[in-house]
Amino acid sequence: ALRPNVSSKHAASIGILDIFGFESFQTNSLEQLMINYCNEALQQVFNGIVFKSIKEEYDSEGIDSSFISFPDNQDALDVIDKKGSSIFSVLDDMSFAPGANDEKFASILYQRMDPQSTRFVANS
Repeated sequence: ALRPNVSSKHAASIGILDIFGFESFQTNSLEQLMINYCNEALQQVFNGIVFKSIKEEYDSEGIDSSFISFPDNQDALDVIDKKGSSIFSVLDDMSFAPGANDEKFASILYQRMDPQSTRFVANS
């Protein structure tokens, strides 16, 4: 969860659930989010190159590929970088908005996130 440096138990937080190992710290920084995001994106590229291409090759050659399974983390990446509704998208929009603050950022983020998402958890 990303949390401000406050000791109040009423501080809002944003939680991002993943499948490839985001660390679970009491407090994460923007730097940690960027590191984790890069790791997730690299894992997605790796999956695309290795697993998806092998499966496609097997299928094109008529070889049974049903035993090949791999996790897809695109939904985790979408929470962070999907155009129009992600953390980065809202942050970018807010950087141009007059009077922007963390409360407005959180409010807009809650509005734009898919309420059915299993990757985005918000509390206030």
